[in-house]
Amino acid sequence: MKSGKDRIIFPLDVATVEAAKNYIGLLKESVGLFKVGLELFIQAGPEIVGFIHSQTQARVFLDLKLHDIPATVKRAMARIADMGVAFATVHVGETSRMLAAAVDGGGGKVGILGVTVLTSVSAQDLKSAGYRRDLYDDLLLTVTRKAGVAHAAGCAGVVCSGLEVSRIKETIGQDFLTVTPGIRPAWSMTPEEDQRRITTPAEAINAGADYLVIGRPIRDAKDPAQAAARIAEEIEDTIKHQLPPDNQKPK
Repeated sequence: MKSGKDRIIFPLDVATVEAAKNYIGLLKESVGLFKVGLELFIQAGPEIVGFIHSQTQARVFLDLKLHDIPATVKRAMARIADMGVAFATVHVGETSRMLAAAVDGGGGKVGILGVTVLTSVSAQDLKSAGYRRDLYDDLLLTVTRKAGVAHAAGCAGVVCSGLEVSRIKETIGQDFLTVTPGIRPAWSMTPEEDQRRITTPAEAINAGADYLVIGRPIRDAKDPAQAAARIAEEIEDTIKHQLPPDNQKPK
């Protein structure tokens, strides 16, 4: 069973290599994965992935959200797979062929995660983008459908908010991974939030989330390692008090 620490993904959403290395040094014993996104990857390139591997036992979540024609995505994912990262992301876009190409390109070396609907996106945003009313009125339906497409294409899981985890687990299965951003411990909540669909660590874990992407509550804390430890403790306490799934309950 994964520890609370191992379920925490810390996003290195910083502008410089120096800032990234500082957080890696501070948190290398406190989180299970470091997320490398577009900003840092454009600034630092694959070398930052190698640095994390050389300096820590943490794994890497490469969050580039690929979205291109299938042939290009397949070739890009093959290069990503050579870096030894644990997970990489692809948008669940207009065609499942792109997702299947990513899985093929990964060659089983990297877990492909489909990005469903970003946690900053609202129903009004989907309406403006031309989605049908039943889809923008029901984000849960939209995310679950996208998760089904990702599963059918062979993805290891999806990125979704904590509000959709439970339905995805129910409809697709417990082995299908859910990685959940938009996590805010109750003690860190602020009025200024640019993510619309947020949950606490306990809520996400109770819903069945496998990994939690937690940035600001750790990054903005006076002691980031202490904040990460506090969240890990909350995760472990939540798991300890969970009821077993229905199919595991004693008869």
